[in-house]
Amino acid sequence: MLAIGAHAPEFTLPNADGKSVSLKALLKHGPLLLYFYPADFTAGCTREACQIRDLHPQIESAGLQVAGVSPQSPESHHAFREKYHLPFILLSDVDRCVIRMYGVRGPFGLGVRRATFLISPAGQIVNVVASDLRIGVHSRFVREAAAPAPPAPERR
Repeated sequence: MLAIGAHAPEFTLPNADGKSVSLKALLKHGPLLLYFYPADFTAGCTREACQIRDLHPQIESAGLQVAGVSPQSPESHHAFREKYHLPFILLSDVDRCVIRMYGVRGPFGLGVRRATFLISPAGQIVNVVASDLRIGVHSRFVREAAAPAPPAPERR
């Protein structure tokens, strides 16, 4: 898995509407929370997506973007997004090319690890978390990334 400080590999994937979206285009709008998840409509992935959806106003207020990546088709992503009213981008990595580039293949090369990367507009990985089963770890990571910065101490 890519580490903090690494350069995030460039990619282009289809979104839930079948339109190509690149990392470069996503980063034009500011820092990005790029999260990888195993599958649409599974209990854990649905819970994770809905938690991110519920945090989305805070995420936007912090100037962050969100994109989720999994190996399902754009059609599956579209249905998932619509059913759960997800306000963020879902990207389809059917060939698992980006999943391999980011080092988030599951154990023994099967499946996809649940991982979340905070990527700066310059393409640098600022922070990362991986936890395959503990969804709360990812929600906490997203909440902390979207938290307002503490005020600077007064100078006298």
